[in-house]
Amino acid sequence: MFRRLLLFLFLIGPAAAAAADFPLPAGLKPGGEAKAVGVIDGDTLVLDTGQEVRLVGLQAPKLPLGRRGFAAWPLANEAKAALERLALGRRLTLHYGGRETDRHRRLLAHLADAESGLWIQGALLAQGMARVYTFKDNRSVIPEMLELERAARAARRGIWSHPYYAVRTPDMADRDIDSFQLVEGTVHAVADRKGKTFLNFGADWRSDFTVLVESGAAKAFRDAGLTLKDLAGKRIRVRGWVKSWNGPLIEATHPEQIETAGLSPAVR
Repeated sequence: MFRRLLLFLFLIGPAAAAAADFPLPAGLKPGGEAKAVGVIDGDTLVLDTGQEVRLVGLQAPKLPLGRRGFAAWPLANEAKAALERLALGRRLTLHYGGRETDRHRRLLAHLADAESGLWIQGALLAQGMARVYTFKDNRSVIPEMLELERAARAARRGIWSHPYYAVRTPDMADRDIDSFQLVEGTVHAVADRKGKTFLNFGADWRSDFTVLVESGAAKAFRDAGLTLKDLAGKRIRVRGWVKSWNGPLIEATHPEQIETAGLSPAVR
């Protein structure tokens, strides 16, 4: 059923994406019902209880929201408008699949329209108005979300039509320090050093793009059936914040950050 919905969306395009019947995936914990009375940006809204909800699993284009010197990301206003169309003034059911609040006391919830059952996160991803954004303490229904993101990216919907959000190649990553990116390429070698695992994407680990997996995170990868040493020579896509440490680096704390299937034939 889920794959048929994806095919339907691919064929009809973005205009009707929000109207498609995206059921909330199974396995989430119910968390009550409230009305959305305000939308802050493309992934944050306000309930009539006074609480803010950060739509867990998503990163929509960012607005300044009073931050001095912060430039709005491309399509940020469009992402906010998309969430308004889906949720504003509607009664929503809240559902949880991991940590339930963040350090700002916002609720970290999956949302569904209380009347139609439309999964808000799914609709936003299908429209290309957000990227999948995962955390080690909030990993539920990520496979379903990644599948929706891939379909939107293949159809170049929403943000996926803009170069700002293009999937990077490893040799481009040094231009994107301190930003969240998707980077796709072939792992040159896998090295273990003092309990840390490094996926090196070039011959010079001192300057080339690298993915780091700390020893404490390795068990989660094993439990997911992802053997890191077997990734040498494989093409993968990794998502996360790009930092500078002997060249550009993304730390992978959980296996959902690394994709080995559904990769693009070429990164644009």
